[in-house]
Amino acid sequence: MTLRIDRLFIAWLALLALLVAGISPAQAFINRSYGLLEDAETFQGDFVDILRQGKLRILLTRDFTSSDYLPRRKSPLAEQQRIAEEFALSHGLRPELIIVDNFSKLIPALEAGHGDIIVDNLTISDDRLQKIAFSVPVDHVIEQVIVAADDKSVQRVRDLDGKRVMVNRYSTFWHALVWLKDKRYPDIQIIETPDGVQIEGVLDRLAAGEIDATIMDSNLVEVYQSYRDDFRVAARFSRQRDIGWGVRRNAPQLVSEINRYLQLEHKVADHDQRYIDDFDAIKERRVLRVLLRNNAASYFIYRGELMGFEYELAREFAEYHGLRLEVVVPPSHRELTTWLLEGRADIALGFIEPDDRLRRVGVDFSRPYHFARQHIVVHAGDPASTLGDLAFRSILVRHHGSYWERLSQLQQEGAGFTLRAADDAIETEQLIELVSRGKYKATMADEHLLDIELAKGVPVRSAYATEEEVPHAVALRKRNPQLRQALDEYIAQVYRGEFYNVTYRKYFKSRRSVQRLAKGRIVDPLTGRISPYDQLVRKYSSRFGFDWRLVTAQMFQESRFNPKAKSPVGARGLMQLMPRTARELGIEDVTDPASSIRGGIKYLDWLRDRFDDDLPISERLWFTLAAYNAGAGHVHEARRLAARLGYDPNRWFDHTERAMLLLSQKKYYSKSRFGYVNGREPVNYVRDIRQRFEAYVTLSRQFVMANPHRLPG
Repeated sequence: MTLRIDRLFIAWLALLALLVAGISPAQAFINRSYGLLEDAETFQGDFVDILRQGKLRILLTRDFTSSDYLPRRKSPLAEQQRIAEEFALSHGLRPELIIVDNFSKLIPALEAGHGDIIVDNLTISDDRLQKIAFSVPVDHVIEQVIVAADDKSVQRVRDLDGKRVMVNRYSTFWHALVWLKDKRYPDIQIIETPDGVQIEGVLDRLAAGEIDATIMDSNLVEVYQSYRDDFRVAARFSRQRDIGWGVRRNAPQLVSEINRYLQLEHKVADHDQRYIDDFDAIKERRVLRVLLRNNAASYFIYRGELMGFEYELAREFAEYHGLRLEVVVPPSHRELTTWLLEGRADIALGFIEPDDRLRRVGVDFSRPYHFARQHIVVHAGDPASTLGDLAFRSILVRHHGSYWERLSQLQQEGAGFTLRAADDAIETEQLIELVSRGKYKATMADEHLLDIELAKGVPVRSAYATEEEVPHAVALRKRNPQLRQALDEYIAQVYRGEFYNVTYRKYFKSRRSVQRLAKGRIVDPLTGRISPYDQLVRKYSSRFGFDWRLVTAQMFQESRFNPKAKSPVGARGLMQLMPRTARELGIEDVTDPASSIRGGIKYLDWLRDRFDDDLPISERLWFTLAAYNAGAGHVHEARRLAARLGYDPNRWFDHTERAMLLLSQKKYYSKSRFGYVNGREPVNYVRDIRQRFEAYVTLSRQFVMANPHRLPG
């Protein structure tokens, strides 16, 4: 794990240097990242195996490259290729472009293991889903009939009857034309694109009169129209179709990682804003960002719900001040303070012990909200009971943290044990688990963390405990004295009060509660489930191009996973479909989990198509969710209002959502076609789903990393 994190850090530094220098990732790798299909080795591993290989092989056709295999400047493939390369770099992988000389060879090459993903404007279709998996959509297109510029004989699809139409046999166009020929227009002459002939060559034949028509995706038509005037769009051939990246069916981890990147990292500048201002500015933004690690004490998911002792403390503080809580999960414990100083969050929690070295670099601490003795933990059968008994033992703890410092101090005082550094990304509960299985002799843990493992029945015990309790406090920046004062006042009010004591007992002292919470966590090594319906959600999400974890997050928001849930306005089932909507979708029983999930995802797909092509793919997801909650009309109205007010109507967070909030004021809704809407509801709806989605993604990734040959659920 350390090697992967180091590679990731180095890769991002390298990428930043390239961007500062004005060099694209594609240019940086031009001399060592291209290969031809006939030279590609065979490799069929999933994401964990790709990480070990150190490279991501991207399959694409020669049609979208120049003689030097550089993408056309205005091609949508150039953008998709760039995103794919940045995805690779974000994981410390070297992107390698594998050039295929014919479109028909792309899917066979992927299936044979000559590449890892296809980035070639590939339409997501039922036929292809039988062979390969797809990412969430990266683009949307309309298939168009193309004829010579001076040909006026073709104005509609039916005018193709009697015409010579050239398309690739392995494209979706071919299958649609065959159906038209068999069912409606028997005189269509379907001509197969010869091997080695790319789109440019087909357009040349069209201009020369060798064929009468071809079919192209709308995003590629725009590319060729930018420098050719010898063809025209004659008719629309299909409804809007989704474009995705192809992945082998036996690589579900890779699909999940790509989806995570496309939906949570790519083009999310609004979500990665750096703020270092004080509490008055936080209250103006109405969002409190807190850094938390995923573990049994701080922040985890229990049957779909966000939970954790420190999470609940932070949530109470935020609600007391009328703020929304937004959780940011750093990759390791070390980043709890570095990300704080960078402004990625406002406070950090993680049972952090105040440290003078951190104070010297700009970190401040609230008054303590918790105290705990620290224990050296050994296996239950280990007879050690004093420091002397631990002589010559190796104690495994994270290198950056109070445990290492405390144990080093004990060594200086004469203790005879040795220290072994664990990765900063590993949690104390995982170290205790390793000790319980006999992998290591000992580790160190705060008393409340040891209590959790003992309540779960883990076979460990304390061999030594420090005499004094150490304090734990909220970390914040020194330049934020207003926030420090607010935190101190809150802690003074709640510490050892009823809310604090009940919450503390639930997470650390009640054996029944601890065991129940442990059983329902996604990091449970037996299942890794997010919900009782993971398999159903996976099935229908992949069919319609949605990330299954996003749909699960929305399902929890709608019904708390209760298939018989019913809202005051009559919405029912897991996805809370209204009766009329269910009928229109062909759903007869909305209380049936499979029917409700299928109907909800079909409705999401329908709503996604209600937004035009100028909306970026990475943003369309959030607008779609807002429309699911408030209706597409209100969302379109919010976009128009956002544009009038100077916000970006193509971005949801911090832009269109601000306009949506205003549509509950008469000044604005009186001029709206769709009238009043409680804007706070869709705004909170989308933000809650995003936060839960991010948590699901993070925790499912942890499960996959711990179980590389299994999927959560």
